[in-house]
Amino acid sequence: MSRVVRARSTEAFGSALRRRTHDHWLVHGDNGWRTRLPVRRWHGPAEPAVAALVARCVGPTLDLGCGPGRLTLALTRAGLTAVGIDISARAVRLTRARGGIALQRDVFAPLPAEGRWAHVLLIDGNIGIGGDPVTLFGRCHDLLRPGGTVLVELEPPGPGLWRGQAQLAIQAPGGGSRLGPLFRWARLDIVAVSGVAAAAGLTVREVFRRDRRWFGELTTDNSGAATPMT
Repeated sequence: MSRVVRARSTEAFGSALRRRTHDHWLVHGDNGWRTRLPVRRWHGPAEPAVAALVARCVGPTLDLGCGPGRLTLALTRAGLTAVGIDISARAVRLTRARGGIALQRDVFAPLPAEGRWAHVLLIDGNIGIGGDPVTLFGRCHDLLRPGGTVLVELEPPGPGLWRGQAQLAIQAPGGGSRLGPLFRWARLDIVAVSGVAAAAGLTVREVFRRDRRWFGELTTDNSGAATPMT
């Protein structure tokens, strides 16, 4: 995926960082399926589900697609070395303003300490970055040290693996809406994650649910079997 196309997705999600009082919807270009983006949650304090993710981190952690930085800050406050990564300059500024460390980088470009991170986070739909979860998981694998983990937010059973074009719809409080540019995106559910992870050299250690949201813990250690869903 070209940097130009990734920039389009940055431009689209950047509006959610500027217009937090507006409603934002992610719309599939092929079937019109849409979901409301939890923009206010992104800008707010860390919610209980985030605490459950932070508790699974015991070493240096990369928060990919950090947005306004609530996860990066929660990790930092837990005493961990945490760095947020986002291609959006606005996201990086917001994260730093909250007290977190963040770098403006493309996830697929060179990043600091590659191969030495204990954990990589893909939360808030960031499994869609680049439009190909196999490639994205492979990138995470390269960033992790042996035995490291990927914590990823997943869809409930249903969509499997979806890859295609998407765009952001922005609706102002007073009415009226507009569509942003098309960009490649993806969705991945808790059933399809095992096959996608395996294709990238990862193993699903556990799939778990917190506050009606689904998450997976993937590891570079291929010796263990997945544990039952909790």
